[in-house]
Amino acid sequence: MSLPVPLITIGLLLASNVFMTFAWYGHLKFKTTSLVTVILVSWGIALFEYTLMVPANRIGHGHFSAAELKTIQEVITLSVFAVFSVLYLKEPLTWNHLVGFGFIATGAFFIFHKWA
Repeated sequence: MSLPVPLITIGLLLASNVFMTFAWYGHLKFKTTSLVTVILVSWGIALFEYTLMVPANRIGHGHFSAAELKTIQEVITLSVFAVFSVLYLKEPLTWNHLVGFGFIATGAFFIFHKWA
C-alpha cells in the first residue's frame, strides 16, 4: 500500500523544514563560534534539507500546483519556526506574531479555495 501524495509531500516538507530551521537559526545560540564555522555547519545541515525538499516538490507537483506547494512550504516553515523559537531559542510568541500568522493562514485559504 502506498501513501497518498499529499501525505508524502507534507511529511517531506515538514522534515526538510526542521533541518532548514536549524541550519538558518540554530547557530544563534552559539554567538562565540566563528561565522565561517557556523556557515559550514549550516551548509552541512542544509544538505539534508535539500535532499528532502526537492523530492517533496517533485512528488507533490501535479497533485498540487507550484503556488500551492510554495504555500504549504511557507505555512510549515512558520509553524516549525514558531515551535523552534519557543522551545529552542526560548523566545516568546506575542500576540502580533499570532495575528501575522493568522493573516498568512488567511492567504493560504485563498490560494487553496476552489472558486466557482
